[in-house]
Amino acid sequence: MCTVCGCGGAGASIGGAGWSKAARAKGGATRAWKTVTPAHDHEHSHGPAPEAAAAGEDTHLHAGHRHLHFGVGPAHAHAPGLTQSQMVKIERDILGKNDASAEANRKWLAARGIFALNLVSSPGSGKTALLVRTLTELAGRVPAAVIEGDQQTEFDAERIRATGVPALQINTGKGCHLDADMVARSLAQLELADDSLLLIENVGNLVCPAAFDLGEAHKVAILSVTEGEDKPLKYPDMFAAAALMLLNKVDLLPHLTFDVERAIGYARRVNPAIEVIRTSSTSGEGIDEWLAWLERGMAKARGARAAAMQRDLSARKPDAVRAEPVDALPAPLDELAANGPVR
Repeated sequence: MCTVCGCGGAGASIGGAGWSKAARAKGGATRAWKTVTPAHDHEHSHGPAPEAAAAGEDTHLHAGHRHLHFGVGPAHAHAPGLTQSQMVKIERDILGKNDASAEANRKWLAARGIFALNLVSSPGSGKTALLVRTLTELAGRVPAAVIEGDQQTEFDAERIRATGVPALQINTGKGCHLDADMVARSLAQLELADDSLLLIENVGNLVCPAAFDLGEAHKVAILSVTEGEDKPLKYPDMFAAAALMLLNKVDLLPHLTFDVERAIGYARRVNPAIEVIRTSSTSGEGIDEWLAWLERGMAKARGARAAAMQRDLSARKPDAVRAEPVDALPAPLDELAANGPVR
């Protein structure tokens, strides 16, 4: 169970319709980061009761209006009937198991030079359309595979397969995110090439997927201009966890009042290091820049694998075949060298 949203994974399945192997969601956290509190230019008047604080509640005056917050306390969340300390314990237990699975995924991928990305966004941000455009552009250049996450249906996986790229569907049932165990089971089913690209399209949700490490190299947050430019401040954990933000559907900007610079500024207020690329799967704007970003990541993954293989090869070389100076030869060989060549 997710202690943030209460979702369960008992109804999850891997491989889409007709797949018999059940995958139970376990959940887990990526890495710890502090909850981001956007700066305000006005006063707050707080007054939580002790019992409310213990449950993660707070009520206060905010610019003259009364607000009720359920995200205070060490758990940064609220669950009826549970104290903050109980929620923290449950979350640590769940997240610890997920992180162990995620680290195993990461090592498995790194050993094969596979560059894996976790694509996260709201529903309708254009993730699948952007994936289709990306895979079409990469066709014949890079081996790739896709893991698709949705609560139900195999629609998105079918769209990916139409490009000729293998795609495995995970249906999460009541679950609102993928977890590392689901991905581990998927890796066992996909025939992934060494030095390839793995794109994981997470369930459309800007909350829970931020907290779950899948073993990916990076999270990529996709924000479409048909959403509000304030999304990075409304859902800060997602943008704090992401290495890259794709500002998508920019071809629609002439028809909208979306403030691009404000959206980017909000994202960088949450995560000063986040990179931003403006993209459109329709017009092709930003696609070359996005592909170049992918290619740099794949080159880094390939290089890390090659270096690891070289280290492993060096470690396995017998001492006798390593190049050594004559004055450092083992005693028997040293005697032969002193007596001249063997005739």
